[in-house]
Amino acid sequence: MYKCLFISFLLCFMSVVVNATSREQKMTAKQYIEKYKNEAIAEMLNYNIPASITLAQGMLESGNGNSDLAVYANNHFGIKCHKEWSGPTFTKDDDKKNECFRKYSTVLDSYNDHSNFLNSRSRYASLFELNRTDYMGWARGLKEAGYATDPKYAHRLVELIENYSLDQYDYPPAAKTESANKNDSHKKHEQQKIIEPEKKQETEVREMRNILRFRSINYIIIKPNDTFKKIALDTDKDLWQLYKFNDLEAGATLIAGQKLYLQPKRNKAKEPFHVVKKGETMKSISQLHGIKLKKLYKKNNMKEGQEPKIGNQLYMRAQKPTAENK
Repeated sequence: MYKCLFISFLLCFMSVVVNATSREQKMTAKQYIEKYKNEAIAEMLNYNIPASITLAQGMLESGNGNSDLAVYANNHFGIKCHKEWSGPTFTKDDDKKNECFRKYSTVLDSYNDHSNFLNSRSRYASLFELNRTDYMGWARGLKEAGYATDPKYAHRLVELIENYSLDQYDYPPAAKTESANKNDSHKKHEQQKIIEPEKKQETEVREMRNILRFRSINYIIIKPNDTFKKIALDTDKDLWQLYKFNDLEAGATLIAGQKLYLQPKRNKAKEPFHVVKKGETMKSISQLHGIKLKKLYKKNNMKEGQEPKIGNQLYMRAQKPTAENK
């Protein structure tokens, strides 16, 4: 009996020691970058937020993933609850005592919510008019818009980006051109080039795809030279599914760098509103938030084919009030 008790005590003690040791082995900046760089790039391709900025904010706000908020709440961007948050919460002292912060199931949920957070608030709208490679402009803009109270916030972000060369991730492989000296606008143009649909190939080779998830919906990032036929082969989908899930007509063109859903989108978005930015359409907003295009039109009392104006606020969850029921 005493022997069993001793063994149980020894096992418990060893467990405590192992957990304490594990907790002390903190993630380094380089380890953090290697672990989350691909997620930052994916968010950039979906939301047009520089990957360098996302990584720098994640490193700064979470202490390279080692802060209590990051460890116990998977919150890497210091986003507080705010009135619209209905998910789990984590309480800690910040500017005030016992402040409410968002808690996530995974770190990737934190990354995606960070993108949605910036995209859905009008005070950050001007940032999306900047060139995606202008990390200095983004850093200054975040500070001016009030993302953080630290007066040196912009400087700290830029310092991280330049010390660790994070700006290299603002040019993912699909966006790189043959010459490294070509200007930023040309690089962006190359990454967004239109792909000819349905080119015949002599042999069809199935390729392993990086399947990403957004709001529990599987999707991929379109590559240069992709066709619907190739994507259907790679993902084991029918052509009609790819068209239907993405509100596309048969024979539509594909654009490198954009997302393509492999499952039906949702009837409503995660965020309550979306402020329309330059170049956005109802279809691009539908893809961005993973909401069905018809539902987006219906929620905003718009006719199919009608497009919003820059600065309009679109309803993404509830039905927009009409003049009659205001």
